[in-house]
Amino acid sequence: MVNQEITDIGFTHEDFAALLDKYDYHFSPGDIVAGTVFSLEPRGALIDIGAKTAAYIPIQEMSINRIDSPEEVLQSNETREFFILTDENEDGQLTLSIRRIEYMRAWERVRQLQNEDATVRSIVFATNRGGALVRIEGLRGFIPGSHISTRKPKEDLVGEELPLKFLEVDEERNRLVLSHRRALVERKMNRLEVGEVVIGTVRGLKPYGAFIDIGGVSGLLHISEISHDHIDTPHSVFNVNDEVKVMIIDLDAERGRISLSTKQLEPEPGDMVKNPNIVYEKAEEMAEKYREKMMQAQMPPEEEIVDYSAEEEPISAVD
Repeated sequence: MVNQEITDIGFTHEDFAALLDKYDYHFSPGDIVAGTVFSLEPRGALIDIGAKTAAYIPIQEMSINRIDSPEEVLQSNETREFFILTDENEDGQLTLSIRRIEYMRAWERVRQLQNEDATVRSIVFATNRGGALVRIEGLRGFIPGSHISTRKPKEDLVGEELPLKFLEVDEERNRLVLSHRRALVERKMNRLEVGEVVIGTVRGLKPYGAFIDIGGVSGLLHISEISHDHIDTPHSVFNVNDEVKVMIIDLDAERGRISLSTKQLEPEPGDMVKNPNIVYEKAEEMAEKYREKMMQAQMPPEEEIVDYSAEEEPISAVD
């Protein structure tokens, strides 16, 4: 039997730790890494991301939405992506987040929707003095009161689903502003045309004009478009709840505005002040004349036709 000499390789615990450090991954806040759920706890979870110490994710960082228990989001031994939220603490433990990844992807998605000028739908979950609050892709969005197009009190909108268009998407300022009015106007605009006569109801009077409800959307009849005659105030011509015939003179889908006119429907200047009924009776006839005038204005000028038949033939040069 051959005796084997046992040699001391001198491999200490310090050497082993140094070896681990040599091949250890470097993790920094802001990195997105793969991790496996190691242990679920009442208010968080331990995640194995390949570091020397298991990382920790608190419950408030598990979702963009409010959750009551980690089991709503994570399962034992599940592998998924995590965002490194903070550097190692005194125990060498990193703090992770799923919520931050969801926020990043949510902002990316709403920017894409805004670029596509998409209409989205969302349920109002709260209101305040300024308007209403909704959630889009998990992000909190705000609808200013001036962009809510409904006769209901704002408080009654809670729980109601509204069509919305994007007004502002600003991740840096955490601002997501939407418009209900613009979504409705766009939908209505798809069925309206400039030069069309519509029936509406006066819903509001201001010094600068009258707001006319047209099938659920509001259009502005500016004071300068009421009559060819001078008018001191719209109150001298209209009352709230009056039913009126108006003509559409502009559709601005981007701003969600409909501009109206009765001035263009007057058979004679001043009829809207003196005899509104004659304006309403002849509205379609006057609108047809308006459309014809608009078409002529848009046509390119005809080329001048020159008759050369009467001109003398050119005299040939004589050698």
